[in-house]
Amino acid sequence: MKEKPVFEEDLKKLQKIVEDLSSGKITLGESLKKYEEGVKIAQSCSLALTEAQRKVELLMKKDGKISLEKFDDVDPEER
Repeated sequence: MKEKPVFEEDLKKLQKIVEDLSSGKITLGESLKKYEEGVKIAQSCSLALTEAQRKVELLMKKDGKISLEKFDDVDPEER
């Protein structure tokens, strides 16, 4: 059984929450609840990105030293 990409699902949920909050069509109570949910999802995404960064750093380790390359140097269309 293939694992679902949780990070991508969380990003979609976060985007939906932002759309709902921006719409102005939900009550204050609903807004607060969605905001709280969004903060939790954002923290989860941040943790996932930090873990991915650590894995990349380990993979790039050369001669016992970590060699980091800036992603900014890559053409945005190649990403």
